[in-house]
Amino acid sequence: MTNNSKTIESKKKKNNNAKGFGISKDQLEKIRDNIRSENIEFLKNNVLNLHHADIADIFEILSEEDRKLLAVCLENSLPAEVLASIDEQVLSEILDNYKPGILGDLIGKLDTDEAVYVIENIDIDRREALIKQIPSAERKLIRQALEFPEMSAGRLMQRDYVAVPKYWNVGQVIDYLRGSVKVPDQFYSIFIVDPKHVPVGTVPLHRIMRNKRNIVLTDIMIDDPVVVKVNTDQEDIAYLFEKYDLTSAPVVNARNRLIGMITVDDVVEVIQEEAEEDMLKLAGVSGDTDLYMAAWKTARSRFSWLFINLLTAILASISIGFFEGTIKQIVALAVLMPIVASMGGNAGTQTLTVAVRAIATRELNPSNSLRVFGKEILVGLINGIVFAVIVGLVAALWFGEHGLGIVIALAMMFNLLVAGFFGASIPIMLQKLKVDPALGASILLTTVTDVVGFFVFLGLAQLMLVN
Repeated sequence: MTNNSKTIESKKKKNNNAKGFGISKDQLEKIRDNIRSENIEFLKNNVLNLHHADIADIFEILSEEDRKLLAVCLENSLPAEVLASIDEQVLSEILDNYKPGILGDLIGKLDTDEAVYVIENIDIDRREALIKQIPSAERKLIRQALEFPEMSAGRLMQRDYVAVPKYWNVGQVIDYLRGSVKVPDQFYSIFIVDPKHVPVGTVPLHRIMRNKRNIVLTDIMIDDPVVVKVNTDQEDIAYLFEKYDLTSAPVVNARNRLIGMITVDDVVEVIQEEAEEDMLKLAGVSGDTDLYMAAWKTARSRFSWLFINLLTAILASISIGFFEGTIKQIVALAVLMPIVASMGGNAGTQTLTVAVRAIATRELNPSNSLRVFGKEILVGLINGIVFAVIVGLVAALWFGEHGLGIVIALAMMFNLLVAGFFGASIPIMLQKLKVDPALGASILLTTVTDVVGFFVFLGLAQLMLVN
């Protein structure tokens, strides 16, 4: 995943016409018609008055040709926030149509984290020339942000914040906020710093507003604030915000000096991104959204996992091939085989999904992994017994063979037991190997449940039913 990737869901409001907001079909058709007729006046009057997230929606919904025409029509008037709200696949197409001077002015109006997001979607050979077009003050901050590791606090943070000494009182803070031009557009807390610019406390805005002017900040500040190191991974940041119910947090460098802040709106985006990434990876799809990719690029990005899945399917087929003679003698085995493998795969996927999400939220860790293993084995055993009875009776009545019912019942019970164990253990093993637990876990699990299911079912059939 690209650093601080602003996916369509995580950077803007959802489009939901049924609830009365977003872009309606009729609106979109009118906009599309006026784009093709290059009616710039109509577009400025009917597009620029929309929320920047809705304008981003329009760009994403339009065809590649139409969105380029719209970018040209609105080039000088497009709100800078729109660029930071567009999905990265679409954004890279739009940026190609902008002149460096105009684009530099737009980027200079964005917060540092949003500016970095836009710059990262520009071709490397154009990037340096563009940065030179950005106003000097913003340019310096953007260059510094680009030096930090991807998906770290340094990329996520805003460089504008409010920091005051601890001997100030409420009145001094209010006067400063009203008179300073350096106050960020959106913030939730005042950071209290010592003479070395090290954060020693925070004061939420509601405490500032509820106390009299002569109250000293040390009397109302929160001591020992949660501080984020500049190289902290964004997943860990999201965990801190969720665990401690933070709305903002100071970011410090290696010397613990305050250099920026992270706000909850940025963290909500990270949480959404990570959840979406895990979901996509469990399905063997790229962690970055490919909704707006060209068809051949999407096919190429999915090829590797499909190829791996083909190899694992061949492995399962090989296990079936060992019992070719048994299947020829008892044709009913071919009918019942998919039931055993499918039930094991589905049961294992349930455990796998819960385990991957629990690892992501730090709920599953080495201290409780044994308990989780025990629970999942027990769940597999309970479900295995229940479904073994059901499937065994169905098979016996269907084919009139009691032995066949016993075979599939035993195979079902064993495979669900295996599914529970490996559904919990595979994510933990991948994490220990420093591999994303969501990446490829479903393929590994499916391979195990298919091979074990087929092998146990056909092996028992050969032992118990074939003379």
